[in-house]
Amino acid sequence: MNALNDRNEAARTGPRVPLRDHVATSIRRYLGDLNGSGTENLYEIALRELEIPLFAEVLQHCDGNQSRAAAMLGIHRATLRKKLREYGLE
Repeated sequence: MNALNDRNEAARTGPRVPLRDHVATSIRRYLGDLNGSGTENLYEIALRELEIPLFAEVLQHCDGNQSRAAAMLGIHRATLRKKLREYGLE
């Protein structure tokens, strides 16, 4: 095995950083980027910024199969379709 394969294997088998840690890091960075300015709708911004790549990546993982993607996400397919339309991801 070459070094790249060894690193990839180690990444798959090593301890995983919880998703919430990645999210917390991104939120800290975003708040720092505000540089003292406030925002009125951080919850909506954060939810949208999480949902868009989440739906896109899960759909890609499921080869575009919306039923499988919705099941993986734990939501109804109609809810997924509504969100995809809302975010222009159809």
